[in-house]
Amino acid sequence: MTHEPTTITGQRPSMLGRIMAELRARGLDTIESGPTDRTLTPDTPGHPEYHRRQRARVALDRWQTAAPYRYRDATATHPQITAWADRAAADIRDAGFLVLTGPVGTGKTHQAYGALRHIAAAGPARFEMLATTAPDMYGLLRPGGSEKGSEHELRRLCRMPLLLLDDLGTEKLSEWTEEATYRLLNERYNACLPLIITTNLPIRSDGATRDLVTRLGERLASRLAQAATLVHLDGPDARRQHRGTA
Repeated sequence: MTHEPTTITGQRPSMLGRIMAELRARGLDTIESGPTDRTLTPDTPGHPEYHRRQRARVALDRWQTAAPYRYRDATATHPQITAWADRAAADIRDAGFLVLTGPVGTGKTHQAYGALRHIAAAGPARFEMLATTAPDMYGLLRPGGSEKGSEHELRRLCRMPLLLLDDLGTEKLSEWTEEATYRLLNERYNACLPLIITTNLPIRSDGATRDLVTRLGERLASRLAQAATLVHLDGPDARRQHRGTA
């Protein structure tokens, strides 16, 4: 008959004690741990760059959905425009307005969509955009232009985080368009929300031709002067050049 070994206290060792004794006898009581370096890399969840890339992927998908097919490859190249887009990506309320002027075919719309793409690629915390032409916007805001009503549509335009208003100044001028434009720009100005405007009208003229100030009125012109980055694009009509080489 065998007896279990006893400890100094006369008590039998516990099950854990017997296991540890067996491991020591076999030289297995020391177990080396695996790598303990828990440094995060940009490809590791939890690293800021990893999550920025994820946000950028989602934002670029939204940008591509909102951008017309013709401008899917739009890239902002003008330094003032990319600088504005960087500010908007960091904090949209610090960006102000971006007004792109110049003759027809100088790339204003391309640069505008490129600016929005630049913001999306930065991976901002939130990315929502809407792009429309001025004539389409006024058509939407007119009575009967939307099933949800003109006031609902105007509020949506006023509150959209990123808004592109293309071809401002091509619409027929009236008291109603002046009021609608003033309400939109003034609301976004007061809320410090960015707005991209493209227009063929010069900021100022010699009086012989229309200009943006005359079109918008002095009140809005004053707000633009304070809150807007003004970029004039010049050069030959790129559309005609492309047609000529086709």
